[in-house]
Amino acid sequence: MQKVLIHPLYVRIFHWINAAAIVTMIMSGWQIYNASPLFESLIFPDSVTLGDWLGGGIQWHLAAMWVFVVNLLIYLVLGIATGHFREKFFPLGPKALFHDIWAAMRFKLGHNSHDYNAVQKAFYIGIILVMLMTFVSGLVVWKSVQFQALSWIVGNYATARYVHFAGMTLICAFIIVHVALVAIVPSTLIPMITGKAKPFPEKENSHVA
Repeated sequence: MQKVLIHPLYVRIFHWINAAAIVTMIMSGWQIYNASPLFESLIFPDSVTLGDWLGGGIQWHLAAMWVFVVNLLIYLVLGIATGHFREKFFPLGPKALFHDIWAAMRFKLGHNSHDYNAVQKAFYIGIILVMLMTFVSGLVVWKSVQFQALSWIVGNYATARYVHFAGMTLICAFIIVHVALVAIVPSTLIPMITGKAKPFPEKENSHVA
């Protein structure tokens, strides 16, 4: 049976560059956080931080941030222009979402790399929005005077730090769930490397790469 294209090349490139950039931002962000923690009881171990000191953490964080931003913008433009978003993430209605959430609660929700269920669609759309909000709050934290026009979205410098921290926490949670799902269904990893997978019976008429 001939394999079909599941993930176009640009999607795979975005995925792996994004993964590297986000991990770098998280680890360097923890280094920056430790210099002025929001919560006194929460300090990240040196073994999971990047940069060795505040200045080093900032350098790593900003470098990875620009890689992430450029990569995300290209992905968003191509995703809209090629119809990838429309095909993968829509339609998404409340009825389908509640149905699939109920199925997930009973451990009866299907998971594959060919078609996203409603929970997956909401999951991926949600994390893209979280990434954008985390980026905006990061700009306010980084340059609170220059980007004060964005303060109506995330609040002042102090509030933006909490928004940024919350965004980081949600992204970490997404990574944990994402990796766990790959561990449960390892066959979903191969298409993100090669781009192709064997079609399901209902996908026999899919475009063959």
